[in-house]
Order: sequence, then structure tokens, then C-alpha cells
Amino acid sequence: MDALLQAALDARGRAHAPFSRFLVGAAIETADGRIFGGCNVENSSYGLTMCAERTAIFRAVAEGAKRFTRIAVVADIPKLTPPCGACRQVLWDLCGDIDVILFNLEGARETLRLSDLLPRAFDATYLD
Repeated sequence: MDALLQAALDARGRAHAPFSRFLVGAAIETADGRIFGGCNVENSSYGLTMCAERTAIFRAVAEGAKRFTRIAVVADIPKLTPPCGACRQVLWDLCGDIDVILFNLEGARETLRLSDLLPRAFDATYLD
């Protein structure tokens, strides 16, 4: 299995989802080949919950990563699970138009560009 997908699976195993029981793992790859995993971490105040994708990207940035090539997202449901809107926006701002690999535990897999998931994205170019 691809190291990026394996890192997402490993991260999913560490998810903290006592309320939804919806375990999600993500892993992001840097331009120099480093991989950072992240999992969803729920809170009883749902608005404070952090998604796996943002956990992975924030961890990578905290470790000094600046350029990214792709992210993988895994959940254990038949329907492939894309990043939520907040994650799409954060990924766009920090990564640009990267590949987004969605997969599940049954072996289904799809690769999309972030621009397909977030058409006409808002970014810093609107702030000039």
C-alpha cells in the first residue's frame, strides 16, 4: 500500500470520536516526500471538534512544511468521504490545488483535484 494511504489508515486508528463514532484519518505529503498524519478529535462542544484533514495540515505546518502535493482521507463507510468545507478552505489556503485521495476500508478509491471540490475558491488574491 502507498505510504500516504497507510499513514492515513494509521491515523484513523488514533481518532477520538466518542460521540459520532465516525473515525477519520488523513495524511498529507510534502513536496520533499515527508508525510504527516492526522485524525479527527471530537469534543462534547461539537464546534470545538477538529477534523482529520486540518489536524494533518496543521501538524505539517507546525513542523515547518510549506509545500504539499497530495492528501489522503479515509473513513469506514461505503461512500467515499471528502473533506468538509472548512477543511477544503484551509487546504486551499495552505496547499493550493493538490490531489485529494479518498478511500475506504473496502478498497474503494478516488483521486480528485482540490479545485474540483472547491470551485471558485476564495483566497488571498481577493485581499489585494
